[in-house]
Amino acid sequence: MAIDRDLCIGAGQCALTAPGVFTQDDDGFSELLPGREDGAGDPMVREAARSCPVGAITVPQSAS
Repeated sequence: MAIDRDLCIGAGQCALTAPGVFTQDDDGFSELLPGREDGAGDPMVREAARSCPVGAITVPQSAS
């Protein structure tokens, strides 16, 4: 899973949708929580990616 930091606008929808995987840094931009780069089996990871208003999150097929 990856977050395109050039696209991210800090809307925070991913952190609201899947807080066990995503957070926001000190500048308000999204980042993956340490150790959660694979989605940690969270069923909301794909929904979090879909909720991103700028499409900054990519989730590989094998991730939850």
